[in-house]
Amino acid sequence: MATKNLVTPLVLSFLTLTLFQTSNAGGIAIYWGQNGNEGTLQDTCATGLYAYVNLAFLIQFGSGQTPVLNLAGHCDPSSGGCQILSDQIKYCQKYGIKVMLSLGGGVGSYSLSSEADAKNVSQYLWNNYLGGKSSFRPLGDAVLDGIDFDIELGSTEYYDVLAESLFGYNYKGSKVYLTAAPQCPFPDSHLGAALNTGLFDYVWVQFYNNPPCQYSNGNTTNLFNSWDLWTTSVRAGRFFMGLPAAEQAAGSGFIPADVLTSQVLPVIKKSPKYGGVMLWSRYWDETSGYSSAIKSSV
Repeated sequence: MATKNLVTPLVLSFLTLTLFQTSNAGGIAIYWGQNGNEGTLQDTCATGLYAYVNLAFLIQFGSGQTPVLNLAGHCDPSSGGCQILSDQIKYCQKYGIKVMLSLGGGVGSYSLSSEADAKNVSQYLWNNYLGGKSSFRPLGDAVLDGIDFDIELGSTEYYDVLAESLFGYNYKGSKVYLTAAPQCPFPDSHLGAALNTGLFDYVWVQFYNNPPCQYSNGNTTNLFNSWDLWTTSVRAGRFFMGLPAAEQAAGSGFIPADVLTSQVLPVIKKSPKYGGVMLWSRYWDETSGYSSAIKSSV
């Protein structure tokens, strides 16, 4: 009897510790699609480095415009050339990697003109990239896991309606993940209202190209203050630290891999909302080997 009473607390303690460690285990998200020299989508997933891949970008949509997918030198969607990605998407998903379509980016023509427009874009995304049906699906019959909001241009309105409308498709049987890549100045001018819906699963905040809220010259104060503000102010499933994968990948905000693993990750992983690290982009990551250097610590 005495032995049994001693073992049970030890087992419970071990289980509690294991659960705590698992809850703080993170993943790496990567943006793929904007450089024809970054390798194929399948090769990207086959590295085993990434848990999430954002296909970048749908650069034109809304306000009556015909949606335009731009995957740089990888394929031509207008001729059906990007349907070759269907099997590659399924390959990634077979290994548990979530694949999202990213809306927006730093270059393009996109905006939402009304609530009705937002709902029309949502329906287009459902039918052409998610679980719906269309006579011409740009990426073939593969069903993406969700939609990523990387809104940096144009009108700031109605993205909350778009998020709510996309979320509504969860009731059609398959999970639609919602992710977002806001700039670190809080609140984000384009995505603030959308994030206030509380519907986003993953938020990878861009802690770069924004000196007031990024790492700079060995100083982590602004970075940590911004991380704390985001993770305690926005209702979302998990937060990721968005970073350039190489010094050349952004104007500022690069964190050397050894600094990230020794000084930054041990601090931000204390947050119950920690999800991992997002990197821009696969091309720069392949060039620098950044994710390989940090993966065991994420």
